[in-house]
Amino acid sequence: MSYKVSPLPLKIDLETKPVLKKVAAARSALAELKGSVAGIPNETILINTLSLQEAKDSSAIENIVTTQDELYQFDTFAGKFKNLAAKEVHAYASALRSGFEIVREAGFVSNNHILQIQVTIEANNAGFRRVPGTALKNDLTGETVYMPPQSYDEIVDLMSNLEKFINDDSLSDWDPLIKMAVIHHQFESIHPFYDGNGRTGRILNILYLVKEGLLNIPVLYLSRYINQYKADYYRLLQKVRTDNAWEEWVLYMLDGIEKTSLQTIRQIQGIKVLMLKCKQQMRSELPNIYSQDLLNNIFRHPYTKIDFVMTDLEVSRITATRYLDQLAQKGILHKQKLGRDNYYINMDLYEHLGDINSSPQP
Repeated sequence: MSYKVSPLPLKIDLETKPVLKKVAAARSALAELKGSVAGIPNETILINTLSLQEAKDSSAIENIVTTQDELYQFDTFAGKFKNLAAKEVHAYASALRSGFEIVREAGFVSNNHILQIQVTIEANNAGFRRVPGTALKNDLTGETVYMPPQSYDEIVDLMSNLEKFINDDSLSDWDPLIKMAVIHHQFESIHPFYDGNGRTGRILNILYLVKEGLLNIPVLYLSRYINQYKADYYRLLQKVRTDNAWEEWVLYMLDGIEKTSLQTIRQIQGIKVLMLKCKQQMRSELPNIYSQDLLNNIFRHPYTKIDFVMTDLEVSRITATRYLDQLAQKGILHKQKLGRDNYYINMDLYEHLGDINSSPQP
């Protein structure tokens, strides 16, 4: 069955009793998540650590797989990464962070913002698709599952309509969480780019919630949920197209928001506990080098380096090396030589992030 992407808003009632019940639960969990962020002294700690986790899982949905070690063994100053997969994950994280800064400052999400995000992810300026022939196929059978709009003019028109729907609240009185689910499906169905649609669309989810004031910083870890229930994600994307199953799709996305919010709250609470423990140990055993900036650095970078400390604290190489070596001597960090570089690993944080990744959804 062919599916014609229609302009938004949809002429259907999505605020059914099951959906509204799930909206209430998702909103409650999201509000709790927003509140839990306040206890972290520097928002870049969460933006850095959680954006990389989000990037890792979002990329895994596209079969771009990297390990925790590969993820953190990088040198942004020199543009060096452990492998191509790690480079692509960092590109996603960079797109998420830059998109967040743009939307927080602008207060809206434009097509130019979406294009900038895709450029960062894919490192090209191809823009919206101009050449027909794009088809989404079953990886196993090669069968065409869905043909998105083929005409450049149609893609531009639909993206202009989507931009208005995202930013003009007068077009629909649906709850923003319902709108987010619809926006995501619409974007993935338009499939405006040659590549990077999935990752760009998942960043758009987060930016929309920031734009709506439901998140202050981009910490909703939604890609992990989608990755864990990937078969359902693709099945329900397509079921909307074949059976108009919008309620099932919206319920799936709302369930993801609720579960992911609760999971991320636990993750943030764990980081708070580890930071307090580390702070107390540094004050007690290394009072001469303790500072909030140094504490922030070793939680912003689970694998920190001398260059990172020099940049963050604006100190000399000798001073940065002395700080990190003393932290390693006290067992607060683990010093490890990888290639020509010395990394100082915050093992407690590293293991905490690994535990979160391996634990089941609630």
